[in-house]
Amino acid sequence: MYPYLIVKHAHMGFAYLSILLFAVRGGLMLGGKQHILALKPVRILPHVVDTLLLGCAIALVVMGGWPILQSPWLLAKIVGLVLYVALGTIALRRGKTPQTRLIAFLCALATVFYIVLVAKTKLVFPFF
Repeated sequence: MYPYLIVKHAHMGFAYLSILLFAVRGGLMLGGKQHILALKPVRILPHVVDTLLLGCAIALVVMGGWPILQSPWLLAKIVGLVLYVALGTIALRRGKTPQTRLIAFLCALATVFYIVLVAKTKLVFPFF
């Protein structure tokens, strides 16, 4: 069980780092600091962290032997992740107006908060 815990804690660490990087990039975007967002490390690091996060997630599913289609909380996390990525793309790149980007950014943060709650509680509706 020890390797599982190592991967689980790595996954959690990468998740928090990914959220932090997204929040910082969103703050830079909203603050009009696109020149910082254009720096190569700022563009590349989030992709590296997100790749490691996804790799750990896949390893946890395999190591835990969870059937994805029979685990509602895992499906909720996956759906939440897809929504988070779509909202994040609108917030950081595709939003046409600052207001659209702000709304997408706040919705993305709310979505990732939901994903974290689902991960911690293993409940699809962790608010009830």
